[in-house]
Amino acid sequence: MKTRIVLFSLIAVLAASCASSAPFMRGAAARPLFSSVETAVPVWESLETGGKEDGGEAALAIFAGKIAGPKMEFWAVRADLSSPKIRIVVGAGETQEGSGGDDGTGTGTVPSTFVSGFVRRNALAAGINATPFDPSSAREGEARRIVGLAGSEGVMTAPPRPPYDAAVFYADGTGAVVSQADAPDSRETGKKIMHAAGGFYAVLADGKPLERTRRTDARYPRSAAGFSRDGRILYLLVIDGRRAGSRGATEAETALLLRSLGASSGINLDGGGSSAMAVRGKDGTVRIVNVPVHGGIPGRERGVAVCIGIGENP
Repeated sequence: MKTRIVLFSLIAVLAASCASSAPFMRGAAARPLFSSVETAVPVWESLETGGKEDGGEAALAIFAGKIAGPKMEFWAVRADLSSPKIRIVVGAGETQEGSGGDDGTGTGTVPSTFVSGFVRRNALAAGINATPFDPSSAREGEARRIVGLAGSEGVMTAPPRPPYDAAVFYADGTGAVVSQADAPDSRETGKKIMHAAGGFYAVLADGKPLERTRRTDARYPRSAAGFSRDGRILYLLVIDGRRAGSRGATEAETALLLRSLGASSGINLDGGGSSAMAVRGKDGTVRIVNVPVHGGIPGRERGVAVCIGIGENP
């Protein structure tokens, strides 16, 4: 009888814990299910440690959901780049500063990092993998050659890789998806680029999936970044793949899901086994919220080259 009481008490505690935990920390069954990527309606939950200002929208928020057709699970983070609370970090390895540089091969070289390690070491609230690289392994601290543009605090770690595109963050608190060929030159916009993270190609522009996304039906785990029409809001998105509960997404589906979240422009970042999003919970613990699959092993992180991180200013 005593054992039964203890068991029931434990179940009650666990149930209360699950009910009060953030949606991104709950099991897949607790996440909202949408019929398609076009019908997804995000319900954002604040990630801010200090709460919202003046009862308005949180400067930093998260949302997790599922799609019925085709089966996929996704996680997204939204950040108000114009808020003084928000800071952007683009980098790799031990810190975002002073790592890597142009090694004469047309790419920069940096130490590899897990996305979770990047978020933890840089005291960030959330982060996602970004720029393509080689070689690939599930280890941190190895040399990675960045394939495309990367830079932080106005200093470029790796040069552009046309014809790929990039997510850039300007000094005025806005961001955009631009061609890597044009990214280092801010004369056209008159804006200073503070941070840049290259990816593959843009998938969304002016609220419409680009025509090239319709020419392929390849389905992979995806990482993506998007911006609102005014460039003030950043969206980071990861879509799981290579498992029964989440088949991955095409580029067109990625674009449509970014649009459903609120983005007007978007870029397909490095994906596949590199796709990972890490978030710092209310208890301060950093966790990978999705299920990365490196080397066919679910839950195994890949050591990537460049991450986009979001932090809170004190």
